[in-house]
Amino acid sequence: MTHDDQHQDQQPEQVDTGREAQRRAGHRSGFVTFVGRPNAGKSTLMNALVGEKIAITSSKPQTTRHAIRGVVHRDDAQLVIVDTPGMHKPRTLLGQRLNSVVKATLGDVDVICLCIPADEAIGTGDRYIDQQLEGFPRAKKIAIVTKTDLGSKQAVAAQLLAVSELREWDAIVPLSSVKGTQLDVLVDQLIALLPVGPPLYEAETTTEEPVMVRIAELVREAALEGVRDELPHSIMVTIDDIVPREGRDLTDVYANLWVERDSQKGIIIGKGGSRLRQVGADARAEIERVLGTQVHLDLRVKVAKEWQGDPKQLGRFGF
Repeated sequence: MTHDDQHQDQQPEQVDTGREAQRRAGHRSGFVTFVGRPNAGKSTLMNALVGEKIAITSSKPQTTRHAIRGVVHRDDAQLVIVDTPGMHKPRTLLGQRLNSVVKATLGDVDVICLCIPADEAIGTGDRYIDQQLEGFPRAKKIAIVTKTDLGSKQAVAAQLLAVSELREWDAIVPLSSVKGTQLDVLVDQLIALLPVGPPLYEAETTTEEPVMVRIAELVREAALEGVRDELPHSIMVTIDDIVPREGRDLTDVYANLWVERDSQKGIIIGKGGSRLRQVGADARAEIERVLGTQVHLDLRVKVAKEWQGDPKQLGRFGF
């Protein structure tokens, strides 16, 4: 699919009856993606720009596993942000497929933003990703120095200098998603690089993520807290059903939390089921915000042996 085709595919016929007037007035719209090594702050940044939680966040690498779209609305523009998995050297078939998602996304966007944390020296992973950007000459390139709240003014200044030496950027923006500093500056820079065009989504749309996918991700986010070593990579969540209870402000959610080995199942469940109860409580609070009702979460832990390297199981999980 070409970039122009994608723009047309994303335009519902009924969007904005005044769109031709907006086009004449210079309304801009387009696609932007954030890339960077794992845990560079990409998902947190997208959530901050959209104004609600679209992508789950965690300190664990490879938290994001598919391309997620969030929509930023302004009177003069519509910015569609595509959050991607962190680009990395893959060790599993899942890792290879996540990198493929990133590269497919880069070929279809107007602006690529490389996110580099302010509090960590530029490393081989950052340089590798920067080199990959050469394969996408059509897209504009912006460098974003994230997590400026974690570095001193001197450290941020040094990082900005180091980033500027990587390549000629269309812009370099330091910011803090947590503190909300410089987010408006980034949006202004991004919009200035978008093509003139009508809105691509309805005004109330903030994401095209299906509710079932969002809920599965919220359960996975809760399960990632407090686990370490290889277990975060082994966790997968599927949703069997979401059923509103008749006559009550209550929704039943039936979810499966998958791991790769029996030993991991015990870790997730915890002593006397204590850890699984905590995962359920944390996930339920987030799910209730999405659904707008009280939630009864039925959560089962299951084993899919070594699923990260199994093509059939990866296909079943949507990879």
